[in-house]
Formats: sequence, structure tokens, C-alpha cells
Amino acid sequence: MKYPILIGSAILVTSVLGVPVVFSDDDRNEYRQRSVGVAAVNSPLYKEECGSCHMAYPPGLLPERSWKKVMSGLESHFGDNAELDADTAEKISAFLYKHSAEKSSYRRSRKIMQRLGKNDAPIRITETAYFIHEHDEIPEKMIKGNKKVNSLANCNACHSGAEKGMFDEDGVNIPGYGRWDD
Repeated sequence: MKYPILIGSAILVTSVLGVPVVFSDDDRNEYRQRSVGVAAVNSPLYKEECGSCHMAYPPGLLPERSWKKVMSGLESHFGDNAELDADTAEKISAFLYKHSAEKSSYRRSRKIMQRLGKNDAPIRITETAYFIHEHDEIPEKMIKGNKKVNSLANCNACHSGAEKGMFDEDGVNIPGYGRWDD
């Protein structure tokens, strides 16, 4: 990860030489994103094909082995037929595999991988140990009993930055209940 090294180097230069170092808002925002989020989805094809039915989940939320299972079962994708033509499926698969959790430098993706067993390949993000740990204190009535949320898989109902890969607690606002703070 280049930003901790960059910031550490800047602090060293500033403290040794007394030279002020200024970071742009973009640098600060990218560093914050890498520390609390996952890489945002940057594939128009994936957003179009998968995001037309549900949020286009960032690939850094699952390992490659999980994405392989998801992509190989599109004929029965959580109760729907989501089959794609071979070329589209190949392009989306390549995108998902390239940006999967184990290949990411984002802190949240690394934490997801740390909590998975060596051969675990969940096909639901909500089944990962990391996800369960992060959501275990939220009362069920705020999710399943809430028509604006309905399921923990509906990330963007509560995480205002989910589409950008931001899942930090500061951005959580549960519809009908307000800001979540545990």
C-alpha cells in the first residue's frame, strides 16, 4: 500500500527538515478509502449487467474462489436466472477475479480474507465471518422488519457510500432508525 509509506515518509521529511508537506483532498480521500473500504466497482459492464438487478457488489468483498462459484451458477442465481452470453460472462469473471479480496490492497478486503478458512468459498457476502461479526449487534427488527432495508444484502440501504466501496460505521444510517453507532 503506497499511502502509509508516502505519509510516513512525509512525516519523516517534515520532522527532520522542517519542510511542510501538503496532501491533496484526493490523496486523503484515497487513503481513507483504502483504510475503511474496498475498491469501488470500476467496470461499466459489471455495473450494467449485475447492477441492473441488485447493487453491483465490489469484488473485494469475496475471494476469487467465491466469485467462481457465483459465476458458474448464474442459471440459478439466488432464485433467478441470470445467465449471460459467454463473452460477457468471461469479461465479468475476469473483472471479479482480478479485483477479488485476496488480490486487494484495501484493508477491509484483507480482513475478510483473514477471517475466511483456507478453503471457504461463500457465495453470499453476508455469510462471511467478517460480515457477520460487523453486523452481529444490529437488531433484526431494523433489518428484516424494515421494508426499506429488508435484508443485510441490501448494503446501500444503510451504507451511504456502498456504491463507492465505503462501508465504515460513520456512514451508516438505518432507514427509520437513523445513524447506527455501536
